[in-house]
Amino acid sequence: MNINIITLGCSKNLVDSEYLLRQFKFNGHNVFHDDTEVEADMVILNTCGFILDAKEESITQILHYADLKSRGKLKKLIVMGCLSERYKDDLRNEIPEVDAYFGVWDHREIIQFTGSRYYTELANDRLVTTLSHLAFLKISEGCNRSCAFCAIPGIRGRQRSRSLDDLEEEAANLAGRGAKEIILIAQDLTNYGIDLGGKKLLPELLRQLSANEDISWLRMHYAYPSGFPEEVIEIMANDPKVCRYMDIPIQHINDRILTSMNRGHSRKKLEELLLKFRTRIPDVALRTTLMVGYPGETEAEFRELYDFVKDFRFDRLGVFAYSHEDGTAAGKMKDDVPEEVKRERVDQIMQLQQDISLDINQSKIGKVFKVLIDSEEADHYIGRTEFDSPEVDNEVLVHKKAKLPVGEFCNVKINYAGEFDLFGDPVL
Repeated sequence: MNINIITLGCSKNLVDSEYLLRQFKFNGHNVFHDDTEVEADMVILNTCGFILDAKEESITQILHYADLKSRGKLKKLIVMGCLSERYKDDLRNEIPEVDAYFGVWDHREIIQFTGSRYYTELANDRLVTTLSHLAFLKISEGCNRSCAFCAIPGIRGRQRSRSLDDLEEEAANLAGRGAKEIILIAQDLTNYGIDLGGKKLLPELLRQLSANEDISWLRMHYAYPSGFPEEVIEIMANDPKVCRYMDIPIQHINDRILTSMNRGHSRKKLEELLLKFRTRIPDVALRTTLMVGYPGETEAEFRELYDFVKDFRFDRLGVFAYSHEDGTAAGKMKDDVPEEVKRERVDQIMQLQQDISLDINQSKIGKVFKVLIDSEEADHYIGRTEFDSPEVDNEVLVHKKAKLPVGEFCNVKINYAGEFDLFGDPVL
């Protein structure tokens, strides 16, 4: 069959799709990923159900492919992932055109439902769909936190960390196929390993992966601030393979809201951690995610968050408007911040961050950075520094003054900067 897997949502979903693609390909099928042009016999939608916008996008896609199936342009339609895990029965009733709904853990069942064989020996093998020189490495599933606004623990369950040996083997496979950059992802990197023996193992994992000569960059995404293993800061400061980049979603800064969110730390503790990064690694790039419009958020509490962003000057920042999620503690509260106020607060933070980003980028003019070349365009190359994660952060547009191989590193001198892009010349 021609099997097209459509992935919605985060990089963790992408990794799940890549595991399935490998199994189907080994079974002899023709596999495609996010291909809107291919005439597929079967489409598998890997859905996201994290927030309202993501749920709406997933439902729109289900309806689109259900319509294709009803018109005879598709033989089979399977829906899997977070939305299906949360609302399987409702979806079956509302969209019966779908042949089967599966949850987030049902990889084996999906393979078998299609009449194919599940190969246990390929359980940790993937068909990577990202650029060939980078790959995501999911180090754990689920989450033990109980943030009031978050539905993920109810969808993906308690934290289940993969063993160091498993991860070292998979990283070696990825690097052996050309991945120079390995991006560690999890719902909570901070607690990686705590369920394996009561000890946080992120520092040990970094050391083991760094020992692989084929890996050039190790990047980390989604570290919870409370209880962060500070040994990681020392490793980042001393190991050139560990990118001086940290993604720590803080959500808010006001103590009352942090308590209501059940984040497990105060503003003071959060600031102490962030300042340790900045003090020990002055050029570290800190990425964060914020939430505005949380139930009860006053104008004064929002202004406290705004002023903190203004003063601290995160290198990278995203912001979401709060939305009620089924099965969460906050979902039982009154959603009392008007939608237009939420949107205004999102816009205010993003405009502020745009100005901060421009200022930070312009400070890089005249400096030389090591850049990993991601792609080639007609008149320039596109690359990234160690301070930029793919698809979500800055890009470096490099003038074509010499042939630069895609997937290789080069030094680039920055000569112009915009809000979210840098422009430079290769240093030959």
